[in-house]
Amino acid sequence: MTMTAATLSSLLRLKGQSQVWLVSSGHGTTHWIMSTFFVVLPYVSQDLGLSYAQAGLLVSAFYVSSFVANFASGAAVDVTGRRVLFQVISLLLGAAAIIGFGLSDSFPMLCAMIAIVGASNNLWHPAAISFLSERFAANRGYVLSLHTMFASIGDALAPVAAGVLLTLLTWKGTSVVSALPSLLSAALLLILLIRLDAPAPGTARRGMDGQAYVRGLLDLLRNRAVVGLALMAGFRSMTQTGVLMFLPLYLANDLKVSPVVLGAALMAMQVGGLIAGPLAGIVSDRIGRRPVVMAGLSTTTAVIVIATFIGDTVLFIACISVLGFALFAVRPVIQSWMMDLVPPRLGASGTSLLFGTQSVLAMLTPVVGGLIAGAYGLLAVFYFLAATVLVSNLGVILLPKPEATARPAG
Repeated sequence: MTMTAATLSSLLRLKGQSQVWLVSSGHGTTHWIMSTFFVVLPYVSQDLGLSYAQAGLLVSAFYVSSFVANFASGAAVDVTGRRVLFQVISLLLGAAAIIGFGLSDSFPMLCAMIAIVGASNNLWHPAAISFLSERFAANRGYVLSLHTMFASIGDALAPVAAGVLLTLLTWKGTSVVSALPSLLSAALLLILLIRLDAPAPGTARRGMDGQAYVRGLLDLLRNRAVVGLALMAGFRSMTQTGVLMFLPLYLANDLKVSPVVLGAALMAMQVGGLIAGPLAGIVSDRIGRRPVVMAGLSTTTAVIVIATFIGDTVLFIACISVLGFALFAVRPVIQSWMMDLVPPRLGASGTSLLFGTQSVLAMLTPVVGGLIAGAYGLLAVFYFLAATVLVSNLGVILLPKPEATARPAG
C-alpha cells in the first residue's frame, strides 16, 4: 500500500504533467469527431435519402483513408521531427473536415470530407505517441495510458453530446459544433507546446534526412522483436474488433436484452478498460511490459471462453466488464513496448507500423466472423475470437527476451 501511494504521489509530481494532459485531451477530441460522425450518420442518410450501400461507403472512406494516412504520417513526422506541429495539423484538418461535412449536400463531397476526418485521425497517433514517449521515456506506460484514457472519454461523451445537440439542431449544425473541442485543443497546443518542436540551442535540427530515415526504417522491418510485437498486437486487435462488432448482435439476437441493457453492457465493458488502462500502464513501468500484456491477454482468452457458457444476463454483463478490464488495459502497454523497442527518432514510424498491422488484421474479423456466424451461429464467433487472442498470447511468448527497457528522459 505504501509503495502504491508513493508511486501515485511521484506520478502526480511528474515534471511536464501539463504537457501530457494537453496532448491526451487533444487525442480525446479526435475521437469526439469520429464518434459524432457515427451518431449523425443515420440522420444524414434520412435527410439526403442515402442507401445503405452509400452509408457504408461513407464508413469505408473513413477507414481506408485512416489506413493510407497512417504510414505517410509516420514518415513525415520522423523526417521533419515536428511532432507538435503535426498534432496541430491533425486537429485543424479534422475540425475543418467535419465542418465541411456539415455544410455539404453532395454525396461525393461528404465522402471526401469524411475521408479527411479519417486521415486526420491517424495523422494524430504517430505524432502524439512518439512525442509523449520521447519526452517521458521513464514513465511512458503511464503517460500513454492517459493518452488512451482520453480517447475512451471522447468515445463515451461524444455520443451523448451529439444526441443532445440533435434534439436542438440538425445533423449539419451538430457536425459543425462538434469541431469546437478540436479547434480549442489545436489553439492550446499551438500556444503552449509548439516551441518544443524547435531543437535545443547548439544542437542539430530535429528530424533526419531521407537516406538516414530509409536506413532506419529498413532496420525496423528487419527487427524481429518490432515486427513480432506488431503482429501480436494485430491479432489482439482482431479480437477487439470482433468483440465490438459481434457482442451487441449476440446480446440483442441471442440473449434478447433490451436496448437499454445492451447499452449498459457495452458501457460496462468500456468503463472496465477506462479504469484498467492507467493501472496497467503504471505497473508496466515498474515490472516491464511483457508480464502485464501476458496477464491481460490470458485473462481475455479465459473470459471470452467462460462467457459462452453464461446464459444469465446479469452474470454475462459482469463477465463483459471483466473482459473490458483485461482487453482494453493492454493497449497503452503494447504502445509503450513498441516505443521501448524503436529508436526515439523513429518513434512515429514505429507507431505507424503498429497501427497499420492492427488495421490490416482487424479488417479480416468482420468477414471471417460473419461467415462463421452464418454457418454456426453467433456463439461460435466467440470461440474464433478466443483463438485470435490465444495466438496473440503465443506471440508474446515468442517475442525475443529480454525486452527493451524504457530509456531515461534526456
